[in-house]
Amino acid sequence: MNDFGDKGQTEARELVNRVELRLVRAVEREQWDRLMREHHYLGFQSLIGESLRYVAVYEDRWLALLGWAAAALKCKARDEWIGWTPTLKLKHLPLVANNCRFLILPEVKAPNLASRILALNLKRLSDDWQAAYGHPIRLAETFVDPQLFRGVCYRAAGWIFLGYTRGFAKRHDKYIHHGRIKSVFVRPLRPDAAKILANPYIQLELKPMITSMGLSCNNADLLLKALLTIPDSRMARGIRHHRLAILSIAICAIICGARGFDAIAQWGKACSQKMLKRLRCRRNPKTKLYESPSEPSIRRFLQSVNAQAIDLALMSWTQSMMGTGAAIAIDGKTLKGARTSDGRQVKLLSAFLHKEGTVLAQEQVPPTTNEITVVRKLLDPLPMEGSVATLDALHTQQETARYLVEQKKSGLCLHC
Repeated sequence: MNDFGDKGQTEARELVNRVELRLVRAVEREQWDRLMREHHYLGFQSLIGESLRYVAVYEDRWLALLGWAAAALKCKARDEWIGWTPTLKLKHLPLVANNCRFLILPEVKAPNLASRILALNLKRLSDDWQAAYGHPIRLAETFVDPQLFRGVCYRAAGWIFLGYTRGFAKRHDKYIHHGRIKSVFVRPLRPDAAKILANPYIQLELKPMITSMGLSCNNADLLLKALLTIPDSRMARGIRHHRLAILSIAICAIICGARGFDAIAQWGKACSQKMLKRLRCRRNPKTKLYESPSEPSIRRFLQSVNAQAIDLALMSWTQSMMGTGAAIAIDGKTLKGARTSDGRQVKLLSAFLHKEGTVLAQEQVPPTTNEITVVRKLLDPLPMEGSVATLDALHTQQETARYLVEQKKSGLCLHC
């Protein structure tokens, strides 16, 4: 797949200079896991806690894979270097990420490629973590087996060697001595990273604010009705939670600020019995209490469900709750880091409510045209009578204005 072989110096230098790093797309995750499992000397099962998967590419060819996960709970060399007390470590540990997997694929041979990829990864790691989990990363860590590797690429990328581990590994709730010590490397993502991590007076918002939600019986019924269109891909045997319960819990939790499967599960557990009943959660025959789905149940189902079907169901739900006289904004944005199969940037045109910030509909803008040709397709399914639509100056088109005022019975506001 990545048959580069032994390249000449010029070709190898071009490869290193033009390599790009990006997050793995959902459809590529299985391939990433398989390659890591087949070629990494440790194998691969899963990433622990908050995690990100990256792939380094050159002209759409995969060169390397990187996996980041939650930091190690115990690491004496790291903790002493930072100056952590046990209490402070528990408070600030989420600001450390562990580079638990780094694999240059077997067919790839180019000097300095590994350190180049690490440098590219460190530039974007904190921003990607912030987008995914609601908090930044201040320090990166990794553990290198000195019997197999010297950590040259980490040293070349500016990582700091701190010492060695004691040769223990965590298995479930216990630490087992396996005897293979590891070299400990860290890399601050900003000059004052250690000072920030060791300062007990710095208040850090590690997670987005998750709020409760007031959902009326009518709105809950509308939501469940919209979700009925989403098929259940699970085997009938062994199902404990109805798909409507998992989907409604996930949607409501995300609206309230939850980011990640753990946060969704925690939001569900915090719901009242009345809310759980309203969202069609399972009633335990022994305790007579309604139960929210667990994190593994939520994760497995959401990873297998059709994302486009959820998108359509949510649009149907929000449209059913849209009253008359709403203010609807129409705007297009280019998605950061998203690319089509041919490498083009992805641009979406969206219609959303001004006050609530809720997306009513969205359409992808083809690369061969612009937003003007997509407006009608975007707004056709929306009930807009009595509403006011706001658009930017690009849409100062007679046909667009006539469509909104005459066919959609809507007011029009153009702004620059």
